[in-house]
Amino acid sequence: MERFVTTFDRVVDDALFWLTDHAAFVFDGIRAVLEGLYDAALWLLMLPPFWAVAGLAGLIGWRVLGPAFGIGSALALAACRAMGLWEETMQTLALVVAASVIALAIGVPLGVLAGLMPRLDRALTPALDLIQTLPPYIYLLPAIALMGYGPATALVATVIVAMPPAIRLTSLGIRQTPAAFLELGQAIGASRGQMLWKIRLPFAVPSIMAGINQSLMMAFGMVVIAGIVGSGGLGETIYGAIRTLDIATSINASIAIVVLTMLLDRLTQATARKP
Repeated sequence: MERFVTTFDRVVDDALFWLTDHAAFVFDGIRAVLEGLYDAALWLLMLPPFWAVAGLAGLIGWRVLGPAFGIGSALALAACRAMGLWEETMQTLALVVAASVIALAIGVPLGVLAGLMPRLDRALTPALDLIQTLPPYIYLLPAIALMGYGPATALVATVIVAMPPAIRLTSLGIRQTPAAFLELGQAIGASRGQMLWKIRLPFAVPSIMAGINQSLMMAFGMVVIAGIVGSGGLGETIYGAIRTLDIATSINASIAIVVLTMLLDRLTQATARKP
């Protein structure tokens, strides 16, 4: 058994060395694309003044959940600015948004296919179980080896962690389409495309929105852990505060993370509940 483990470790190390030697240009390109997406999201968030972003969040919260939540959201974001963590807060939000967009762009279509193809769903289930069982930080190690430190590494690990909920819940929503409506579609001669777009997807929207919500929450958790690799944002702030035993800064950064998490969680949950 020990010989097998040693051989397996050597194979993994050799594979990583081979990739870094022969496919470095591929990973350099991936890193450039990911960092470009992150930089674009951060630029959009940092372009307006903080009060404009806080005000917009407050208006959205007011519209979706009422005046109390809207005013509270604006004041909570203003508190992040008062703690001197506005840039770090926006960096964290940019990481979460960029990673979630990628994860959903992959996860939702894959979930739709899994919902329509039971064999694919059964094949994906063990892989998704494995992804969600392994410790999240384990995905940082190969990403560091292939792309080095920085936001791109954090995005790769975050996308991997955020995809499973979107795939699972999208597939579940597609599979739970009422049989009576499917039979009605067949009776009127609807094509497969029409059945998907006009019957299955509308019924699956609440489940898909729940998957989006869970993907965002997983992304937040991973972004904090990814501060270890120099991703920037509140995760790196907390990591630096832990190393220097700066308790006050770590508490402030934790409060800012709670603000962002609760804001996006409540908004996406409310959107999922709307008919």
